[in-house]
Amino acid sequence: MQVKVCGMREPENIQTLIREVGPDLMGMIFYPKSSRYAGEKEGQEFSSFPVSKVGVFVNASLEEVLGTVNDYGLSFVQLHGDEDLKFVKKLHQQSAVKIIKVFRVEDQVNWKSLEPFEPYIEYFLFDTQTKMYGGSGRKFDWALLEQYPLKKQFLLSGGIDEDSASMIHALANKVPQLVGVDINSKFEESPGLKDIGKIRRFVEALREN
Repeated sequence: MQVKVCGMREPENIQTLIREVGPDLMGMIFYPKSSRYAGEKEGQEFSSFPVSKVGVFVNASLEEVLGTVNDYGLSFVQLHGDEDLKFVKKLHQQSAVKIIKVFRVEDQVNWKSLEPFEPYIEYFLFDTQTKMYGGSGRKFDWALLEQYPLKKQFLLSGGIDEDSASMIHALANKVPQLVGVDINSKFEESPGLKDIGKIRRFVEALREN
């Protein structure tokens, strides 16, 4: 089970996370309206961190995405807005960066609408529908994912906390395409500053099963 810690911004906090937890992926948010916006930091410092970095974008231009991939040494781009198939195709054609496409869930999922994205992305990510494009700390009904019909692997997000490990494993046993989690607001001391102890305890619980 892969672990992505999102909303990272403070270099010292990032160094501690890498040293004490060793996440598979580290997310930085490049959405200016987010309280965890990382775009004001110098990219050169972030590009040197020894972890796969994910840049999170919301309806950004292709030029902005590509420039940030280069400046921050991103391995993944997470498209968390309303980016359509045309945009995803262009990004896939113009960069070797891996793509995570987010779908925000309310009370149902149109699985057919996801199918065209499969050839161009590394993962889907399912998060709770919010006006601010995530970061709400609220869960959607994870039981909806038990009907997941596609082959593409996916990550789970939305309200995951320290006590979620057993629920995540139960869902992964039913839906083996679930290969990772994306954690954020439930593991913070303040926006953009993570509680490393909380993350470590959660990751230990997640990886011991």
